[in-house]
Order: sequence, then structure tokens, then C-alpha cells
Amino acid sequence: MTEVSASVLTVEPDNATSVFYNLETSKINYYHIDVMDGKFVKKNTKKIMKDYALTISHISNLGLDVHFMVDEVDEFIEDYANLEPEIMTFHIETTKTEEKTNEIIKKIKDTGSRVGIALSPDTSIDTVIPYLDKVHMVLVMTVVPGLGGQKLIPETLEKVRKIKEYIDANNIDIDIEVDGGINDQTSKLAVEAGANILVSGNYIIASEDYKKAVDSLK
Repeated sequence: MTEVSASVLTVEPDNATSVFYNLETSKINYYHIDVMDGKFVKKNTKKIMKDYALTISHISNLGLDVHFMVDEVDEFIEDYANLEPEIMTFHIETTKTEEKTNEIIKKIKDTGSRVGIALSPDTSIDTVIPYLDKVHMVLVMTVVPGLGGQKLIPETLEKVRKIKEYIDANNIDIDIEVDGGINDQTSKLAVEAGANILVSGNYIIASEDYKKAVDSLK
């Protein structure tokens, strides 16, 4: 079954609580929290995303899908652990060594959250293959990390296909999430390629009917 993780990156603070409520009633599966440090990507969303995550944790029982686009993952894991996210995802580009990657995987697991591992459009799937049997989800970025409203890069769906083929061939139970440029058209292509969790922000938030938008993705 296809699940929807709604990105709150473009939500305006003035009506955030109302938007969060409307997202939940539209039957999303997760709230996607894009944590950016101004280093791994240019944008810095540390404060607003923590504020949003805190608000959501108080008004909703839906899981937080926390996506760390940060250089120093360790400190952010500790910062979010008390919110008990459904999943915390880090970028393979930030860990650099096998030892550090395994350390981060363990650290997230120790919090009780599921573990996701992400790769950017220019990163080879070979970098994440060795860890797919150790994590719960692989996040394939279908746009360049750090900016909302981009169009999906078609070539990234080939990565999804290859990862899907690998996990099927090796009988690995893992979710494949895609993030970037997901709408009612690109979602079909992503699911056909093998994705089962779709991150969508602008397409839902800018729509007149959240429920209709979410249903179109599912």
C-alpha cells in the first residue's frame, strides 16, 4: 500500500496548527520534518522544524518522519529522540565512513525509532546497498536537497528501480521513500519504479482540497 508523508517545509507559521490538523484529517500517514542546518544544505530550518515537530507531537498521534539534512547528525538525533519519531533518516553523504554509518544506525535504533538512510541525486546507490539490511527505509531524493518546489529529476527513478530489484532479490524487508517533485503524475511513476512512501509538500499544501490531493497520491 502506498503511504503519504506530508512535508511541512512550506507551511506558514501563522496558520501552521490549522494546516497540521487539516493534513491529519486528509488521511496522510506521516508528517515529514525537513531538518536543515545551513551547512549540508544552504537553508537553515532547525528552529522552525523543531517548533513544528513539537506542535504536531502535542496535537496528533501520527508519526513524525524526520529527515536530517545536516552535517552533524548525532546532536540532532538526541534533540529529536524525546519526541519519539516514527522514523529518523540521515544522509549517507554525511557519515563518510562505514564505522560512522553503523554508529549512526545504532544510535537511532537505540532511541526506539526506525532508521532511514537517504541519498542525494548525484550519489550512487552503491553507497547505501551495504546497509539496506540494517535499516528500515531508504530515501531516494528525487530533487536536489534543500529547496521546496523543485521538479522531479527523472533519472532518480532508475535508482528506485535498482534498489527495488536489489531488495527483492535479497529478500530484504525495507520501505522505499521518494522525496521531491511528487504530485498526482510523478507519484505514479515513482510507485511503478518501486517506491511505497511518497513525500509531498507543495502539491498538498497548495491544493484547495487536501483530502483529494492525498487520495490522488495514494
